Amino acid sequence: MVEKTQASGLWPQFYEPLRNFGTRMANWLAPASDASSDDDAYRISMELPGVAEEDIDLSVHDGFVTVKGEKSEQREDSGDTWYFSERQYGAFSRSFRLPADADGDKVEAHLKDGVLNVTVPRRSGDSAQGRKVEIKRG
Repeated sequence: MVEKTQASGLWPQFYEPLRNFGTRMANWLAPASDASSDDDAYRISMELPGVAEEDIDLSVHDGFVTVKGEKSEQREDSGDTWYFSERQYGAFSRSFRLPADADGDKVEAHLKDGVLNVTVPRRSGDSAQGRKVEIKRG
């Protein structure tokens, strides 16, 4: 049986704030997202609180929708006997593979109340389902 020393008991007190910081950073580097679809379109919603529209880059390339951006937020507050300052800075990037019937040329996006909503329409007709290619002899 190993006896717990006073020094080893202090380590978790120092480690816990660092672990929480790492969790917050990991959550920011991959913002919370939801992806869904219906008969008409594929939809992606991404939580981006504190990110200005001009700091978001949305692109469609090689069958992927990619959302990149950077957050720069500062909060300061003070009272008669205290001062609090917190800063959050960091870049993020998320990519989503588009299904074969997605029309990447008609992607639309809207940012409202810190939530980015991306809509990718489905192609209609034969191009959405592909086509059978006849194999010729010779």
